[in-house]
Amino acid sequence: MINLPEITTKKVATKLTTRAEILVKKGHPWVFDQSIAKDIVDGKSGDLAIIFDNRKNKFLAVGFYDPYSPIRIKILQANKPANINADWFKEKIKIAYDKRKPLLKTDTNSYRLIYGENDHLPSFVADVYADVLVVKLYAQFWFPYLHEILPELLKISNTKTLILRLSRNVQKEGNEHGLSDGQVLHGTLANEVVVFKEDGVLFSANVIKGHKTGYFLDHRNNRKMVGKMANNKTVLDVFSYAGGFSVHALSGGAREVTSLDISAQALEIAKQNAQLNNFKGEHNIIVGDAFDEMDQLAFNDIEYDIVVIDPPSFAKSAAEIDRAIKSYTKLALLGLKLVKRGGTLVLASCSSRVTADVFFELMEETISKTNTSYQVLKTTQHDIDHPISFKEGAYLKTIYLKIN
Repeated sequence: MINLPEITTKKVATKLTTRAEILVKKGHPWVFDQSIAKDIVDGKSGDLAIIFDNRKNKFLAVGFYDPYSPIRIKILQANKPANINADWFKEKIKIAYDKRKPLLKTDTNSYRLIYGENDHLPSFVADVYADVLVVKLYAQFWFPYLHEILPELLKISNTKTLILRLSRNVQKEGNEHGLSDGQVLHGTLANEVVVFKEDGVLFSANVIKGHKTGYFLDHRNNRKMVGKMANNKTVLDVFSYAGGFSVHALSGGAREVTSLDISAQALEIAKQNAQLNNFKGEHNIIVGDAFDEMDQLAFNDIEYDIVVIDPPSFAKSAAEIDRAIKSYTKLALLGLKLVKRGGTLVLASCSSRVTADVFFELMEETISKTNTSYQVLKTTQHDIDHPISFKEGAYLKTIYLKIN
């Protein structure tokens, strides 16, 4: 392990508004700036905010203080006092790892080991790709604690190489402490593109330059399901990115798979991922805007046995929810035009502000209004390596519709 920064932190006391106090007691991990009743005047990023309750002046919670975010305190532990040290991190990491153990019994060597607040380690993500561990930090308050948490993550994951990824908002501060995005902190990396297995299917992740940590692991279960459905079928994978659904479909025996994405670079990766595996089907590529290209396919009366539509988030703020709902509705209608009768339409959303209940109801309502007969085969949400511990932590939902 390279020398990690030694940064001094302190404990700062504070109190919250009554409503915020109730939420924290119930386990919510966020305290917004307007919820702090007693100002923390000289607090610095990474200081431990000790919250005392208003009525008895006793310990309520401890969290990381972040003066640069409207979420001013990210809770680490509530209702029970804790020393935030190497032993505390070790316990949280073991709990997280034990949740993922069933995945490791499958033909899979890629998984999310730490999923931020949902594993009580806010703004911290750790993904495993074969023997490479990629840690991504979304807040600078982690810098003082890396020397305590990283060795334990390496040990429990049994990985040989550790890569640090930094979100854009913390890269400047990271550089000041000798840390940079894409830095190899431990071991060696022969190639920035790492090949890994997902239910027996091979994929690659660029762990240095790739989006997020290099790949999107969250749809693993859904990709596997589509692969099992795809034998001798034709498949359209819309917003395919690096070809997650496409490659599983090809590996599952699909006769023909079409990957559609606006990024030519992503589709090149999709082709490379497909070539890592044995398949006999035809793999077609369409580079272009999903809405326009689906319109054109429908105009040409082209239909598929399976249509998968997995767009990026359409609602990153509350103001975008209405627009997101219109986009999901339009995609569902376009998908309906492209799926054969008796075929399957798979619709997904990763917009946390559009809840699962709202999304599923919207998709059914949209199809129903066309007087199309359909059957809900399945709805899914998060896989076990993306556990949910609070409402805002849930974002992924997928519905499978058989079109009669």
